[in-house]
Amino acid sequence: MRVLVTGSEGRVASGIKQHLDGSLAGAQSAGEGDEDHEFVYLDREDAPDVDYVADVAEYEAIRPAFDGVDAVVHLAANPTTEASWESVQESNIAGTRNVLEAASDAEVERVLFASSIHAAGMWEEEGKPDVYDLDDDTDVTVDDDERPDSYYGVSKAYGEDIGRFYVETREYPKRFYAARIASVRGGNYDNPYGDAERGVENGDWERGSEQYTEQVKRLKGTWLSLRDWAQLVDLCLEDEETEFGIFFATSDNQRSWFDLEHTKELLGYEPQDSASDWQSPPPELLE
Repeated sequence: MRVLVTGSEGRVASGIKQHLDGSLAGAQSAGEGDEDHEFVYLDREDAPDVDYVADVAEYEAIRPAFDGVDAVVHLAANPTTEASWESVQESNIAGTRNVLEAASDAEVERVLFASSIHAAGMWEEEGKPDVYDLDDDTDVTVDDDERPDSYYGVSKAYGEDIGRFYVETREYPKRFYAARIASVRGGNYDNPYGDAERGVENGDWERGSEQYTEQVKRLKGTWLSLRDWAQLVDLCLEDEETEFGIFFATSDNQRSWFDLEHTKELLGYEPQDSASDWQSPPPELLE
């Protein structure tokens, strides 16, 4: 299967490169029995493994990348909740429409869209900090209302809705998966202590402070490890049952307030990582 990845130089794409793309040095398989996929990469910044240098906001520039492609993993976007309306309008809203239009025109079978928990982020905003506690009973499912917490969240809710529109009104794509990604962290920060330790490194707070502890508690609910993300990508590429689906995407975290059972049942997702397995940061962050 030939798979186009947009936004390929971002953090989320690194999970695909590390765990699914066997053509890259050091890549590890997400699991036994995986199909061999050929990944091609599109990003607006040039880099050694980028096949197409183009901005998703420019339809004519990205359109050639979709020829001969079986699936698209659409990651390109302004990824911050602080993003302005003008920024998400161009990169996230127009960009996502352009990706779907190109996929439709090129007869691409399936699209996996990197949505976000921020499409339903007001559930967290309304419930924090209690929602970060183990005894909190908040449980948000895909059947609950979209409740964006920012222009970024609005853009992700839009991406889910326009994905349904294309699947239901166009011949292609035939399948659309919206993964409501929680918190993906790269490198040494790919663990539930990543945000707290980054704050220590930046001088924002001290290790063991109240702010540090709250960062750990939150990430123990939202962490999605790179290898669990890669597994979810692989499952969406191989699935033959779903025409349109929204799936929360976290590791198997005891503290999570998102319904992961839906993702497990419909896609066969079996996360290998859990925030509960971590009681301290990795040694390399303590050096």
